[in-house]
Amino acid sequence: MACQSRLSSSNCACAFGEPYAGECHKTSTSQDVMDTALALALRKTSQILQKRLSAVIAALETVKSANSDYPLMGRTRMQAALPITAGDRISTWIEPLKRHYQRLDDVAAEVAVLQFGGPVGTSHAQGEHAVAIAAHMAADLDLRVPEHSWHTQRDNMVDYANVLSMISGSLGKIGTDVALMAQQGLEEIKLSGGGRSSAMAHKHNPINAELLVTLARYNSTQVSAMHSALVHEQERSGSAWALEWMILPGMCIATGAGLQSALKLLKQTEWIGTPLSD
Repeated sequence: MACQSRLSSSNCACAFGEPYAGECHKTSTSQDVMDTALALALRKTSQILQKRLSAVIAALETVKSANSDYPLMGRTRMQAALPITAGDRISTWIEPLKRHYQRLDDVAAEVAVLQFGGPVGTSHAQGEHAVAIAAHMAADLDLRVPEHSWHTQRDNMVDYANVLSMISGSLGKIGTDVALMAQQGLEEIKLSGGGRSSAMAHKHNPINAELLVTLARYNSTQVSAMHSALVHEQERSGSAWALEWMILPGMCIATGAGLQSALKLLKQTEWIGTPLSD
């Protein structure tokens, strides 16, 4: 998405040079170019996130298979309640992520849309060939042609951000559970690898679990700002549009980082619950 900042009309013209410079960016706006670039960037982002999400779901299924019958104390409102199994708890981690995969698939299609509205979003500047030009561009880029420009219609972008926040939130729930299970005195999970304290050798800090909580909280705050970015004035907005640039890339990065950290955490998991004796 960083490439968007370089896609101005002057930069585009300079890149092509004469005699083509006059035709570059003709009758379209910087927002047409940058929003179309955003659609392409989000398509690639979605592919990366779906691949990582699939890996996390598969890793969770492996952990569940290995620990499913191990006893675990169920806890409600942070208090010991009734016995459950490790499989019961792990199932509550897996199922939301499966739903998020489908949500991400759906919303990725929603945002794969060409932007070609021209100065005021009507495509009038492109003249009688506007529909044909848009169809050709969309086919070439494998994007959908919208019924109307989405210069000020950013609800699909907010839908995308909502899904990112839900993915991070569900990973944060996993991180919270793991951090609590790893507490000394409970020790309901065994994690291998790093997390040793430099000052207190007896500590084994659940770093990756904590990171999942941090990223969940980050995205939950950012998604509200995306809702603020819905408020565009009239036919195009500079301020609301720029606000979206500041938020959405960071949410994508946080979601991707969370999925990577979740996979690391699951690979560190030796057992959950109380292993059954032979």
